[in-house]
Amino acid sequence: MPPTFNDNCITCFKCVEICPTDILQKGEKKPVVAYPEECWHCGACMMDCPTKAIRINLPLWLRPLTKRVKK
Repeated sequence: MPPTFNDNCITCFKCVEICPTDILQKGEKKPVVAYPEECWHCGACMMDCPTKAIRINLPLWLRPLTKRVKK
């Protein structure tokens, strides 16, 4: 899943500047995900956002696996 933006976005466009794959572009009210299939899910945009307005939902195959041990 590409990045999604919540209402905390102040349109500073730091995420557009930091994105290594240039999938984010400037929109009128919020950044726009121009090429969602090209997202690396690196989290650079999310880490650089001053208002924590970006969320990245990782695909299942990228989520870490944990082993649960019952006692």
